[in-house]
Amino acid sequence: MNLPQQFIEQIESYGADCLSGLCDALASTAPEVSVRVNRRKGVAVPDKADCVAWCRSGFYLDGRRPFTFDPAFHQGLYYVQDASSMAISAIVSALTEGRRPVTYLDACAAPGGKTTAAIDALPDGSLVVANEYDFKRAAILAENIAKWGDPGVIVTRGDTSRIRKLRSTFDIIAADVPCSGEGMMRKDAEAVAQWTPTLVRECASRQREIVDNIWTALKPGGFLIYSTCTFNRLENEEMVDYICRELGGETVATPLDSFDGIARGIDTPHHCYRFIPGRIRGEGLFIAVIRKDGRAESDLPSTGNLKKDGGKKAKDHAVEKTVATLLDGEYKITIAADTIRAMPVAVAAKAAPIVKALDAISAGVTVATIKGKDMIPAQPLALSTALRIGAYPEVEVDYQTAMAYLRREAVIVDAERGFVLLTYGGRPLGFVKNLGNRSNNLYPPNWRVLSTHLPDTFRPVIWFSNRP
Repeated sequence: MNLPQQFIEQIESYGADCLSGLCDALASTAPEVSVRVNRRKGVAVPDKADCVAWCRSGFYLDGRRPFTFDPAFHQGLYYVQDASSMAISAIVSALTEGRRPVTYLDACAAPGGKTTAAIDALPDGSLVVANEYDFKRAAILAENIAKWGDPGVIVTRGDTSRIRKLRSTFDIIAADVPCSGEGMMRKDAEAVAQWTPTLVRECASRQREIVDNIWTALKPGGFLIYSTCTFNRLENEEMVDYICRELGGETVATPLDSFDGIARGIDTPHHCYRFIPGRIRGEGLFIAVIRKDGRAESDLPSTGNLKKDGGKKAKDHAVEKTVATLLDGEYKITIAADTIRAMPVAVAAKAAPIVKALDAISAGVTVATIKGKDMIPAQPLALSTALRIGAYPEVEVDYQTAMAYLRREAVIVDAERGFVLLTYGGRPLGFVKNLGNRSNNLYPPNWRVLSTHLPDTFRPVIWFSNRP
């Protein structure tokens, strides 16, 4: 790989020991492959796995796998994520240790890796908002969040300028801001092709705009987790300096201080951390935690009270009663345009003004759609930790049937007529409506696996008893 000469000169101009050998590592070494398991679904790191030091849920693989052909991937049992990005879990765990549930915003969240890592690290009962500007990427984000299965998440789309309205709302805001992508040069040829000094300056300007927008939504005493996947100082240390100097922030130390290979910031008094290929097993990442000046507040009262039940139809009450039997826990049920959703009661009041202020494409668990006399269960319900065990008849399927289901092909099941939950490896896969001699596949069309060719050999990431 030939790196841009101006990029090489930029790196050399810093004279930083931690960057010595970086360009050689980017040009001549291969990226690592790592995954993170979903502990909220009871998945553990395999025995004797090659673990990621700073993430108890992460481990390295010996090479790229055909993840598309692994049902466990589609079940949300693990997420493919660069090891460097898993650092968010260690940081969020440290910031929330011993605390009550918090309100957390991921301002630039797609495709969802850092959001799901944060979900696993947050205290139970926390409310998570995942925002993405780009509409297509927001749809991918919503899919990945649904597969991960946590019911207390709102997915929104739109510019961060809309977040300004939510003043002093969030205890923690994470912003993995759009950047020049220098940290991805080893694994993405496009990152090399598009790089210019002008792009660096444009990204820095956009980053400052994003930070200005979200800073007002952070509570006094709250924490901003600022990160990029780039190496230059303009988008990294200089942006942190701007936040501290102009906005009233102060960086704080993190558990990353204790791990060998993670470098400190370049020419800065602030607590900053650099993940540099060649020094660590992962791609390029810069991250800093900045505390907003001011005494930490208790939660502000909701300004968007939930609607009273007085205007509901008797039919809606009946639907809510039925939905309650499907869910494990207490949920606020909403019905809009024949779509039924459920949000944990513990966070529903906090969620209401956020949903009102932002363009929410999902809020809580999408439970079902109403069609005639049927209440058709939705795929997010199948993969949610909110689904009550035994709520639907279950049928365990083998690998070939699981992949046929994920391709949205017709499958035949031996079960009573009606809605049936297919399981694979003893864990939910998705719903069908069994008609006797055939069944209707209810897997979302836009989620389906397009390839009809299965690999000759398949090495799963997580082993179950009925694996091929």
